[in-house]
Amino acid sequence: MFDRWYAATLQGRLSRPYVHLLFGARQTGKSTLLNGLLPPETLRFNLADPQERSRHLANPGEFAAACRSLPANRKGQFVFVDEAQSVPAIFDAVQFLYDSDKTRWRFVLCGSSARKLRLTGANLLPGRSLVHHLFPLTLAEHPTGAGRLPRAPSPLPFAWSEGPAPARPFPAWDLAARLAYGALPGIVAAEKQDRAGLLKAYAFVHLEEEIRREALVKNWGAFVRFLQLAAAESGQILNYANISQEAGISQPTVKVYYQLLEDMFIGVSVPAYAKSPRKNLLSTPKFLFFDLGVRHAAAGLTPSSDMVKANPGPLFEQWVGLELWKRLQYLGEGRLYHQRSKDGAEVDFIIEHAGKLTPIEVKWTENPTLNDARHLRTFLDEKPKQADRGYVICRCPRPLQLHDQITALPWSCL
Repeated sequence: MFDRWYAATLQGRLSRPYVHLLFGARQTGKSTLLNGLLPPETLRFNLADPQERSRHLANPGEFAAACRSLPANRKGQFVFVDEAQSVPAIFDAVQFLYDSDKTRWRFVLCGSSARKLRLTGANLLPGRSLVHHLFPLTLAEHPTGAGRLPRAPSPLPFAWSEGPAPARPFPAWDLAARLAYGALPGIVAAEKQDRAGLLKAYAFVHLEEEIRREALVKNWGAFVRFLQLAAAESGQILNYANISQEAGISQPTVKVYYQLLEDMFIGVSVPAYAKSPRKNLLSTPKFLFFDLGVRHAAAGLTPSSDMVKANPGPLFEQWVGLELWKRLQYLGEGRLYHQRSKDGAEVDFIIEHAGKLTPIEVKWTENPTLNDARHLRTFLDEKPKQADRGYVICRCPRPLQLHDQITALPWSCL
């Protein structure tokens, strides 16, 4: 059992007398985390099991009857439902039971898709629930092994919640391994020779079979072509026209499919930053797969360090973007943006947090120069009141001051 950054926060919140909903992509560790936090006597329903799922679909009243069979307890009896979106009627039953007695049960529901719930109009228990999310591993959970450099700044500090470092961290990886295999807990904990096969199985079983079952995609061949193209284009500004032409589907269908990836928590949209005096800025978002290892497998590639060597820069940029995005989600405030002008001037990422803007440039270099920061300087000049510092994230061995307002930062100090 490895330590997760969100564990302490979630454990504290589970004590609150509400229904708790935990969402996240498959294999991000939701069930493992909850099973480790909930008491042994918890009543558990695993709707990922086809037999149990079919039974509850056929007899929706069984869930409420099982809950009522629990003895009354002043502290509340925990009830855990895994993959709850598979049986949307469960949400109605939970509301009915919760409204009838707010202290008898402590309901904890987790799921890997919001789409089916939205399409069926499922009851997400407004006013009765706290919503949580779990993501692939962050740098705090999956450290480098070398330790953080003292006094190194960070554009978005993300300290370990219970001390300077986890007591049981995941195995330490170098940058190449992170770019090749991603950050799913099961992949990070697996032996190296098994990682590529596990990721390919994930791409087939989840990104294809699970999406087909959950979303009822009708033109399966077109969706598979779209999925491969979307994965290959991950990290780029969305181009619906190109994807439409390559996949042989309409642009409205392309947009629906991209929304499907977000609903299944396997896609991340990074909007364009529009609050600028410049008039030649693009307004289209970037799209990132939630995990680099899954991205490679979905694109039909075999994840490996050799694959990374062919073109590491774009993968490094995606890794930085995903790390910043996950931190903002866990912190519960702020947003991540990008900015690009029609003439190609680009700021890779812009962090909006605590009333401040922090522009980020990502460079695959060990020797950054001020030239690498020229677009950061432009942004800082445009936003003097909101943005007072920018960062170049790269592979330099230690922090370097490139300019009064710009620091080059090793990726391990992010």
